Formats: sequence, structure tokens, C-alpha cells
Amino acid sequence: MKQQGTDERPGIAAAIIVHKGRVLMVRRRVSEGQLSWQFPAGEIEPGEACEEAAVREAKEETGLGVTVVRLLGERVHPATGRLMSYIACEVASGTAHVADTEELDKLAWLTRDEIPEYVPYSLFGPVQQHLDATLD
Repeated sequence: MKQQGTDERPGIAAAIIVHKGRVLMVRRRVSEGQLSWQFPAGEIEPGEACEEAAVREAKEETGLGVTVVRLLGERVHPATGRLMSYIACEVASGTAHVADTEELDKLAWLTRDEIPEYVPYSLFGPVQQHLDATLD
């Protein structure tokens, strides 16, 4: 797996966590570009696979233990220029809450119809396809 973004900053792994027909979104205290509501995500650490980073970030940010379903895809994010890896995950243990209070101030489990209210731009194609197939 690739470790670096296009500008040598570490890549970002995003956990796309679907549970009971809803997807988990978190709201960051500090927006990156216009990204205030987004998927649990964070930088991939040296020597870490993107899937491992997604599992770790989900736990650090939301308290959820998740398991990887599959890598949905990768792209350079058009707004941030960072290499993004999107990983489909499912809940293995725990209850979602704001575990990282320095980075996050809210989280929400959203149905497919609610996503545009929180994310006013189109999602990465493979992520949208996964959500179309798994959300109520």
C-alpha cells in the first residue's frame, strides 16, 4: 500500500463504518477545507497499512472497535491534496461516542437520505456505491 500523499505528507485513511443501515459521520472542531462533517479518519503512520490506520482512527475518535470489510478505493482528495484511502468497516465492539474531544465535537449515524444535509458535495464514487448498497 502507498504510504505517502502527493506532497509527501502522510496519506489519510477513512473508516466508512456502516451499522444497522446507517453510516457513522463525525464533525471536526477544526475543518480541513470545507470538510467539517466527514468519516472517522486520520494520518497513516510509518509502517502502517491504510486498513490498520482506519481501524486505529475509528477506535481513537469514536471508541468503536471495527473490523475491515475491504478497501473501497484511493484518490488524491480534490480539496486537500492528500492521498485518501477509503476502507469499508463494520462494528465489532463498543458504542460510538466522541472519544477524541480535542478533534471532534459531534458524531451522527446517518441514513442515505440524510448524508446530503451533512455533506454538501458528492462523495467519492466507490464510497457512494458502497453506501448505496448498504444503507437503508
